[in-house]
Amino acid sequence: MHCDTLWHNAHMMTLDAGDGGLGIVRDGAIACHDGRIAYAGPLSAVPSGLVAERQVDCGGRWIGPGLVDCHTHLVYAGNRANEFEQRLDGASYADIARAGGGIVATVRATRAASEDELVAQSLPRLDAMLAEGVTTVEIKSGYGLSLEDELKQLRVARRLGELRPVSMAPTFLGAHAVPDGWRAQDYIDEVCERMIPAVAAEALAEAVDVFCEDIAFSPAQAAQVFEAAQRHGLALKIHAEQLTNQHGAALAAGFGALSADHIEHLDAAGIAAMAAAGTVAVLLPGAFYFTRDTQLPPVQKLRDAGVALALATDCNPGTSPLTSPLLAMNMGATLFRLTVAECIAGFTREGARALGRFDRVGRLHAGLDCDLAVWDIDAPADLVYRMGFNPLHARVHQGRHVQRTALS
Repeated sequence: MHCDTLWHNAHMMTLDAGDGGLGIVRDGAIACHDGRIAYAGPLSAVPSGLVAERQVDCGGRWIGPGLVDCHTHLVYAGNRANEFEQRLDGASYADIARAGGGIVATVRATRAASEDELVAQSLPRLDAMLAEGVTTVEIKSGYGLSLEDELKQLRVARRLGELRPVSMAPTFLGAHAVPDGWRAQDYIDEVCERMIPAVAAEALAEAVDVFCEDIAFSPAQAAQVFEAAQRHGLALKIHAEQLTNQHGAALAAGFGALSADHIEHLDAAGIAAMAAAGTVAVLLPGAFYFTRDTQLPPVQKLRDAGVALALATDCNPGTSPLTSPLLAMNMGATLFRLTVAECIAGFTREGARALGRFDRVGRLHAGLDCDLAVWDIDAPADLVYRMGFNPLHARVHQGRHVQRTALS
């Protein structure tokens, strides 16, 4: 058996255990061939006759799958720090919106920016994620709200994946908000009849998302978006039950959606529908923290129903200006009472599941992409316990592109 690289003298979190835990292997080894994992398991069980062109001694560190951030709005222009300051001084979100702030401000800045300017502003955010072990990242559009500008955002997402060693999962979120000068139904018709076909024709997105909320789009309008997306072979996701219970998660599950995200106001019927469909619950503690929300997602009921729990940064300028998956893990534990195993799985195995990439990334398993994060830690809990501390030793994307501290 031939392989390109063999990592050894390492403890491993395979995230491939039958019990859904971390799949810990002491004194493990990982072999990579042509960018894919050829073997992952105990060093003592490495296939006889294995020949590695390169061997990497990990010095007793921990290896896990590269992190998967399955919900971000990473591509946008400008920032809204001024609005944050205004809210601290007592202004309400409605006050800011009436003054031309809120999502409208980000749409205005994003429309005014060129592709090159959007790349330049988005790269630092992406680099911050990569520096903490991210190897797969979802990027949504949704700050263009016109055909030309939505396509521009998605093209920028593709360019970011060409500029950095990372796997991109682009999502079209044209149905993010009603743009100025439009009626909601007329805009949804535009999304379904012009935008989705154009996005599909250019192969710029893998999935379509919609914000189903009383301040955005109705369940009927979300269903219209889902039907259009399915006609064009695109996967489905939904922003659901963040502010109120619109029963969007159950709707999305009925369409076989990959995930329902936020879901603080999710009810029992929604949980049952998600469990039956295998729709992943994507929890976003950064937004919960930043907006000072008090309505917790029904984590225990989701657990009891067997719904997979993913975590993500929700990186965006208005409600979660967060680029740290490690801090998001800590927030998931402290705010939502997730376990260490759930937090790590949420940014690996379950994040991959939420993107429809369970059979490609998120676990250390033969045949999957060789995406690795090598951690300088004593135990997996360190990844969730520490705040403002980055123990990443090296990041490997598809068997190459080792970064941060080079392994000899």
